[in-house]
Amino acid sequence: MKLSWVIKSSGLALSILLLLLLSACNSSSKHDYAANRNLPNAKYGTIYTVKRGDTLYSIAWVIKQDYRKLAGWNGIRSPYLIRIGQRLRMYPPSSKTAKSKKTKKTYSSGRLAKSSSTRAIKKSPPYKWKTAQGRVKRWFWPTVNRRVTERFNPGAGKDGIDIAGKFGDAIFATADGQVVYAGSGLRGYGRLIILKHNKTYLSAYAHNDSILVAEGQNIRAGKKIGRMGSNGKGRATLHFEIRKNGKPVNPASYLSSR
Repeated sequence: MKLSWVIKSSGLALSILLLLLLSACNSSSKHDYAANRNLPNAKYGTIYTVKRGDTLYSIAWVIKQDYRKLAGWNGIRSPYLIRIGQRLRMYPPSSKTAKSKKTKKTYSSGRLAKSSSTRAIKKSPPYKWKTAQGRVKRWFWPTVNRRVTERFNPGAGKDGIDIAGKFGDAIFATADGQVVYAGSGLRGYGRLIILKHNKTYLSAYAHNDSILVAEGQNIRAGKKIGRMGSNGKGRATLHFEIRKNGKPVNPASYLSSR
């Protein structure tokens, strides 16, 4: 009887230990989903080397600068193409450097440019903006649910708002625009979509379970662009941001109340 009881007790202890290990692995993987991203290590005031998957818009997003400023600092012109291995200045050039560059023709290199080892990228037809002055008539909510769980607080590192929902809920474009980034290369954003609405405004939609649009695609307000995923803590969340001239602004001040 004693031997039988010992064997049963040992089996129960082993089962509990296995459950604890599995639980630890699951919680670790959820954390890694948000944390282990290949963040472009671009920092203001440094030189950054372009990596696969980078766009001029995503790099400018990381350093919180207007993409046109970043392009100007590096002699890049529209359509803002960059190439793998290209070294970009993350700060404005000195007056002497700017003067010397005026006498040289620079290769206008947004997404990776054609090289001997890469295929040519199809250009999206230019979008005819209806709001040339940088004004958007109306900002639609990107989700059906409007329950905000985290408010805009840039001082605490919250450059946007978090909106709760259910896994798989539809994510909608807040206004007309063009997809300038769709991927998972920015740490803490998970699967991210960035839309360019005009020369002034960009919007971002983070923690998508799936992305339903492609870079270069023109999008109408209200179009389904993704499905809601996890914020890395096991909660279904959309992290939503609006940038004005590269700087974070409070989305709640823009979103329509209707």
